[in-house]
Amino acid sequence: MPNRTLTARKRIALVAHDHKKADLIQWASVNKERLISHELYATGTTGRLLQVALDTPVTCLLSGPLGGDQQIGSMIAEGKIDVLIFFWDPMSAQPHDPDIKALLRLVAVWDIPMACDRATADFIMTSPLMNQPYESILPDYDAYLKRKV
Repeated sequence: MPNRTLTARKRIALVAHDHKKADLIQWASVNKERLISHELYATGTTGRLLQVALDTPVTCLLSGPLGGDQQIGSMIAEGKIDVLIFFWDPMSAQPHDPDIKALLRLVAVWDIPMACDRATADFIMTSPLMNQPYESILPDYDAYLKRKV
């Protein structure tokens, strides 16, 4: 099976729906010291809010509904994102629900750790694996790629 080595400094994507932005910013502020040792990416407004709250650079992509979720999905497929922290709103329909589903699918396809709530985010960020190299065993999609269509 193919492997992917994650370095000790992880590339973390942070995403939050409108009704969850305050929760993510509050969580990120509590975890500031853990987060700033990693490379941070975020969609639109969330990224700008994080830059102010953490006083650290955050690579800002497009807003989620304007393609930011797809940009993060592309980065996951290219091996450029190691962890996804996505505080999504389970109580509100989103105009870009298909993009969100595609992003979550890519997380599963490429074996990316993902948190969709504070508790899971806390577990991920406090894991000793967050600050050391990690050898991720990727699924073998060779048979799928060589299938007859």
